[in-house]
Amino acid sequence: MSENNQLRDVFDAIADPTRRRLIRLLAEADEIPLHELTEQFQMGRTAVSKHLTILKEAGLVIDRKVGRETRFRLNASPLREIQDWLAFYSKFWSANMLRLNQLLEEEEE
Repeated sequence: MSENNQLRDVFDAIADPTRRRLIRLLAEADEIPLHELTEQFQMGRTAVSKHLTILKEAGLVIDRKVGRETRFRLNASPLREIQDWLAFYSKFWSANMLRLNQLLEEEEE
């Protein structure tokens, strides 16, 4: 795990489309109460809460209580792990495409 003492793997947390949509919604706002997040889905409050818990365990979501309401915000820093992983494969494909291009140019000559 990373420096955030995550309880859950970030890749596991973003594997679900609902959680990716939650991340998107949280990225578009400073902070969103649970009831507003729930309105964005065709599922109940409990189901949305379970998804938010998984994101929280991965360090992607921070929550705070304001009276009786729980508000959520995105902590994007754990996404750096995914960005780093993708960067490796981006370099891999770039290098392979360059080699392929060189090979095709050599065949044309």
